[in-house]
Amino acid sequence: MIESQVAPYGSWKSPISPDLIASGTIKLEQVVLDGRDIYWIEMRPTEGGRHVIVKRSPNGTKIDVIPMPFNSRNRAHEYGGGSFTVFGEVVYFSNFADQRLYRQDLGSKPQPITPKGNFCYADGTIDPSGRFMACVREDHSNADGEPINSLVCVNLLSNDVQVLASENDFYSSPRFSPDGKSLAWLSWNHPNMPWDGTQLWVGELSSDGSLRNIKLVAGGVNESIFQPEWSPDKIIHFVSDKTGWWNLYRGRDGDIEPLHEDEAEFGRPQWVFGLSTYAFESKDRIICTYFQRGLWKLANLGLVNGELEPLEIPYTEISYLKAKDGYAVFVAGSPNESPSIVKLDLSTGDIEVLCRSIEAAIDSNYLSAPQSLQFPSEKGQIAYAFFYPPRNGDYASLSEELPPLLVLSHGGPTAAASTTLNLSIQYWTSRGIAVLDVNYGGSTGYGRKYRERLNGQWGIVDVKDCVNGALHLVEQGEVDGNRLIIRGGSAGGYTTLCALTFHDVFNVGASYYGISDLETLAKDTHKFESRYFEQLIGPYPLRRDLYMERSPINFTDKLSCPVIFFQGSEDKVVPPDQAEKMYQALRDKGLPVAYLAFPGEQHGFRRSKTVRRALEAELYFYSRVLGFEPSDVMDPVPIDNM
Repeated sequence: MIESQVAPYGSWKSPISPDLIASGTIKLEQVVLDGRDIYWIEMRPTEGGRHVIVKRSPNGTKIDVIPMPFNSRNRAHEYGGGSFTVFGEVVYFSNFADQRLYRQDLGSKPQPITPKGNFCYADGTIDPSGRFMACVREDHSNADGEPINSLVCVNLLSNDVQVLASENDFYSSPRFSPDGKSLAWLSWNHPNMPWDGTQLWVGELSSDGSLRNIKLVAGGVNESIFQPEWSPDKIIHFVSDKTGWWNLYRGRDGDIEPLHEDEAEFGRPQWVFGLSTYAFESKDRIICTYFQRGLWKLANLGLVNGELEPLEIPYTEISYLKAKDGYAVFVAGSPNESPSIVKLDLSTGDIEVLCRSIEAAIDSNYLSAPQSLQFPSEKGQIAYAFFYPPRNGDYASLSEELPPLLVLSHGGPTAAASTTLNLSIQYWTSRGIAVLDVNYGGSTGYGRKYRERLNGQWGIVDVKDCVNGALHLVEQGEVDGNRLIIRGGSAGGYTTLCALTFHDVFNVGASYYGISDLETLAKDTHKFESRYFEQLIGPYPLRRDLYMERSPINFTDKLSCPVIFFQGSEDKVVPPDQAEKMYQALRDKGLPVAYLAFPGEQHGFRRSKTVRRALEAELYFYSRVLGFEPSDVMDPVPIDNM
């Protein structure tokens, strides 16, 4: 047995390298079942972030369906999702370069089926006859106004595109009934986001693909409907948060019936298209996943008796669930397992891993397990987080030394921290830096009331929860109160910048494409989120005072600690000038500051060289500010005023 080396926190050498994270990790999305074939998407940083459709046959063979340079990704809502579907071994997908829909027959070159134009297509589904594809279309033809979102029908025989509905601001989740006679879909309008309020509609299909006899089934401005699905016996099912929790319901004979009521979340926020938390294995059984007490679980839901029977599987995060004929397929991970495509035999419980996001084996001696944490925050309220103490089997800490703490503020802000193995967290903990991944007020997974805690309070509740989480660990003697770091991306970057500007707790921070100027963002962002701020802050320009008061860019005089900024040059969600203005203000003030801009990157980094460079630069920046010496700092980053 090798004796551990004694070394300061932050200086530990780790096998979890930037190269491993950047080049050895793929992102897995959108499972589709077609016959006995299983399809999914792999986002590959080594191919410039290309989204590749992969097919796995019953005999175990696995092939890439679309050839280079095709990239199955759409820009609808800017976040995309739901970029492909399959019918009878024919794949239909949205290609990122031109945003057109393509038909891919195996062994042939993809052929476009929609005309050239400034359109995005998402969330496609094909009727049982194979004649029609219903999908969401986003029309960017009007350069002077916001895009027009519609529900459209593509005739797969003639390639004609017909608008089915366009009177609402947003659409998602079209679903054909098993007999092809009806179509269900969701819609919502400004200023709502889909987790605020949506409506579920059902219409009858005419022979030419048009709709008639359209009826509202459920939903409204204060009820969020998620994932409509038809049962095999043609009954519409869906998830609703009418009780304050996203639970499963069905609409039958004009009545809405709960399937199983619980203080658990059977839905997710629709940041992207194509999400799925339940599926019909048969007409009498749903396989579903739900979030409860910090963990995702899998269960059988009997449609006759309404009983929920948990299934024992070794996973704590489950998404993109599909099921049929005695098996289920989904993306799953756990604290010891990276996200993987998993096939579960529902009769035997046997699990087959079809693909892992990280193929390299990581010694458990270098992995820190998340500890579920509840801590007191403002006004006597409780907030939630996952705490990762430093862990590296090769090292022991100096006596009496406490580790630095890195607080993570997730994006969204309507998102949630996950317990699945994340090498971007283990990168820090294996070097001797503790991590606190905060599910601040406004996060998903704890019911609508907790989610709405952020309404009108963005930049306040989320920030105080992150601050109080860090202070709680300091008070518990877990971390060094003089070496506190906060970092976040997008909305999490805004939380980070607010925490650094309006509170004197953290010593250094990192903002990944974060928001610093709320007024500019309110005037210059994409349609999907253009009215989101009315819920989070207040109506603009009526409450311009709040936008000014909560914008870190207006209060750089209060900011007295170093910050490093990371930004994609083609970001349409948070434009680059947000980071550039903040960087220049701190530079002029004489604070240590660094700014790294990455050409070709958008909102969220996808290229391996970008991910690698950002991690290296972030570690180097922290080491210079906090005074520790990492054993494997590679290429340093220029730091102004240091």
